Amino acid sequence: MNDFILQPLPPQTEIETTKVLKQLSKAHRYLAELKGTVKTIPNENILINTLTLQEAKDSSEIENIVTTHDDLFKENILIDTHNPATKEVINYAQGLKHGFEIVRNKKFLLNRHIIAIQEILEENKAGFRTQAGTTLKNQKNEIVYTPPQHSDEIKKLMANLEKFINDNDFSDLDPLTKMAVIHYQFESIHPFYDGNGRTGRIINILYLVLQGLLDIPVLYLSRYITQNKTDYYKALQGVRTHNDWETMILYLLKGVEVTAEQTIGLITDIKNVMQDYKTRIRTELPKIYSQDLINNLFKNPYTKIEFLQNDLKVSYLTARKYLEILAEKGYLFKVQIGKSSYYINEPLLNVFTK
Repeated sequence: MNDFILQPLPPQTEIETTKVLKQLSKAHRYLAELKGTVKTIPNENILINTLTLQEAKDSSEIENIVTTHDDLFKENILIDTHNPATKEVINYAQGLKHGFEIVRNKKFLLNRHIIAIQEILEENKAGFRTQAGTTLKNQKNEIVYTPPQHSDEIKKLMANLEKFINDNDFSDLDPLTKMAVIHYQFESIHPFYDGNGRTGRIINILYLVLQGLLDIPVLYLSRYITQNKTDYYKALQGVRTHNDWETMILYLLKGVEVTAEQTIGLITDIKNVMQDYKTRIRTELPKIYSQDLINNLFKNPYTKIEFLQNDLKVSYLTARKYLEILAEKGYLFKVQIGKSSYYINEPLLNVFTK
């Protein structure tokens, strides 16, 4: 294990085995269904805002950065929870959104973009590692892997990874196989002092968008990793110790299948609650109904007067009146904090907390 030297991509061995090809078929089928289900929500920001936060929460939990849905949604509407973990999760969501804008607009993901994402996560400008000493340890505090130590080697391997991500002619592997290989390589290079795991999981989602397998970043891969954490680390280490690409690729492909199926169910639940609100509000409260109102109530389970005022382009008093009516009729639950208040869409919140 101590003699292991990380090699540039692509892998110099046949990695798309029969088992991998079978799992690729399943993963692609569920991803295609997810991509179609996303289109059933009329405003993409509803999913980008809510699911990005959920992904941020799940991904951060892998690094033992734990917050509650309540703190997370409060912080997202600018209510300070004084919880450092919540701020880190919000940073993750912002880093993911920033990366998505880059991939959507530029159609590539370069190292400078990956560095920018990590800067948002960690709130520092340390960039790639320049000092030796980084090691990966297990729960017993034993060193299980020593990533590349020298700055020149890290830069060289990251330049190779950048080419593998962006040049489709560099390798003829299936895009989902490539996503797994990219994830392994990035985590093995471990180019940053901090935030490698979260940055690597953001790259997973962005690569799916880059390859057109998803239109927006909504795949819940981090939840699957959280629930199968031991197998995750074992699969990554298996490539280093036994050149066992198959187990690692199968792990991540299964993750794509399972989390795509879960996300389809989640989006369907959001759509059903949204349709119920739309129908009832349009019938019971036609004077205040608008699609912009519905969008505001569903792009975050928590909202405030200022957010409704901005989204609907109405006065502060009108926005407050609308929210008070909705609370009075049972569509929202009002929470008072001193002289200010916020409003919770409880059925939507329940979709995420169930």
